[in-house]
Amino acid sequence: MADASPPVIVLVRPQLGENIGKAARAMLNFGLTEMRLVAPRDGWPNPSAGPAASGADMVLESARVFETTADAVADCAHVYATTVRKRGVTKPVLTPETAAREVPSQPGRSAFLFGPERSGLETEDVALARTIVTAPINPQFGSLNLAQAVILVAYELSKHANLATPTAEDLLPPAPQAELEGLIDHLERLLEAKNYFYPESRAQATHLTLRTMLTKPAWNHLEVRTMRGVLSALEKPIRHEATD
Repeated sequence: MADASPPVIVLVRPQLGENIGKAARAMLNFGLTEMRLVAPRDGWPNPSAGPAASGADMVLESARVFETTADAVADCAHVYATTVRKRGVTKPVLTPETAAREVPSQPGRSAFLFGPERSGLETEDVALARTIVTAPINPQFGSLNLAQAVILVAYELSKHANLATPTAEDLLPPAPQAELEGLIDHLERLLEAKNYFYPESRAQATHLTLRTMLTKPAWNHLEVRTMRGVLSALEKPIRHEATD
């Protein structure tokens, strides 16, 4: 039976507190809360992490520190090493999307390793993993920021975590045809007064083109009413205020 616990995010020898905080923010955005730190360069806790987390304090407060990568993943049955290069280690290579798809169906906990900002995971770290995760990336510029790498993987994992999608704004239905006809007639009346449909030989085609343009957007009632207000304002004569 698959483990119901979400995957663990392991930051191996992270260098900057700001990047730890940003990684925590990326995790919480997509429903991940368990962060593990392996020998953070500046120790832990790091005062620079909190502001960068932008409210993801629960991730930082519960983060656990380990001396070695092996200790950090000792309870995980499936370890994924995120790296651009294989570094001479022969292992299956998956995209973040494919790796995230297989995680929910596997028994035991899963962990994703992310290397230090400057150099990425060392060969010894990658050797602990059963699978390498590599995103398709520009071969001329394959350097991802630590938080960017975390958010890329976290997003793919979130697709299988039943997270709630933000509620979309309710859209008003299209306006009745009678209201749209009123808008078209109103506009055409104003244009007629300006000889817009001259010459006569082109009038029919111009009317048709105008109607096509106005029927494409599927205006709702408020939009039609607003446009009618605009046209009414345009057809009113300009009133000049009296001056002394």
